[in-house]
Amino acid sequence: MEISSTPIKTSLVEALTGDWTDRHSEEQERGISIKLGYSNSTILYCPSCDYYLTLHMLEEQREKGQPRFRCPKCDGQVQFKRNISFVDAPGHEILMATMLSGASLMDGACLLIAADEKCPQPQTREHLAALDIAGIENIIIIQNKIDAVDREEAQKNYNQIKEFVKGTVAENAPIIPTSAVFSANLELVTSAFEEFIPTPELDETEDFEFLIARSFDVNKPGTDISNLIGGVIGGSVLKGKVKVGDEIEIRPGLKRKDGYTSITSEVVSISQGNNFLEEGKPGGLIGLGTKLDPALTKGDALIGNLVGKPDTLPPVLNEVELEVHLLDRVIGTEEMIKVHELKHGERLLMVVGTERCAGTVKKILKDTYIIELNPPICVPRDFIFAISRIINRRYRLIGYGLRVDIE
Repeated sequence: MEISSTPIKTSLVEALTGDWTDRHSEEQERGISIKLGYSNSTILYCPSCDYYLTLHMLEEQREKGQPRFRCPKCDGQVQFKRNISFVDAPGHEILMATMLSGASLMDGACLLIAADEKCPQPQTREHLAALDIAGIENIIIIQNKIDAVDREEAQKNYNQIKEFVKGTVAENAPIIPTSAVFSANLELVTSAFEEFIPTPELDETEDFEFLIARSFDVNKPGTDISNLIGGVIGGSVLKGKVKVGDEIEIRPGLKRKDGYTSITSEVVSISQGNNFLEEGKPGGLIGLGTKLDPALTKGDALIGNLVGKPDTLPPVLNEVELEVHLLDRVIGTEEMIKVHELKHGERLLMVVGTERCAGTVKKILKDTYIIELNPPICVPRDFIFAISRIINRRYRLIGYGLRVDIE
């Protein structure tokens, strides 16, 4: 069963899947996404009507007592197409680092633009730049909140979107007007997943690598020690595959006085939503139940770590040599601020995969920079480093770096 990952905003995820991905109390209180939210869904298809919909959309239209998996238009049997995972990335520009960590897990992207706001907003420019940095080319543009404007305003906003994406990675992306509140055109969004974000071809024979995006202690307070369940790590299989019973290694792992020590454990369960699997493959979001002490996984403590079979993971990096590509202008600010070259000793925010760390410019060479990393990280060899610096008291995206010290 192939799975692909797609970022999309909270209300639209709920309309497609039935899940509200802002699960944390602060997110619900403030009405914004702070951490990456995840949800899974099944895409179904009626060949008679050439009609795509999600399982949640189908169940919402099914009346009590009616048989399941029947097309709401012709009552014919629908077909299973694939399972997909949604990554709900924060839209606010000050949470850009979290958004970039989500981009590392994606096979495609939905760029959500509100029809009742002028396009582009600062965070919209920042998100599009992030997709370009992450190399994500399978993009769908969703013009949401069409219920909040009249036809003339919607057309004006559409023209602004077309002008904004001209010459970018999203220039040829479809633009789908929707209303998440009234579930308008959701079937067109679901159809676009199939047409514009195909399931990637992935090699399962490579060494297993899994990028941790969340980690949990699933035990309730007061649980007797004899009934405790091991910690759970959530994220995406980047390559290879993992089976129940496999031994795994986690790097960088635990912080010690003299550095970091990798952690070893065993996979005791593999889940995607409420479905339990015998093996995990690339292309989606899954949870791995382990024998880890749940104290190690509590509160997302293992975010950014890389998982693999023992003695197969890349080395832990204390510094990295990067070929740096700076943007012309700072992304995420109302005013267009020119990006200046990096300076010796400058402190930066580095985002690579799901890891965020401080970076300090240690040496400036002819064509590259050597940047000291704190804390040390373990990331796939070909991952891109997104670089942000403090501008107007906030970290803003200014460019990206490619490793040149890879063996």
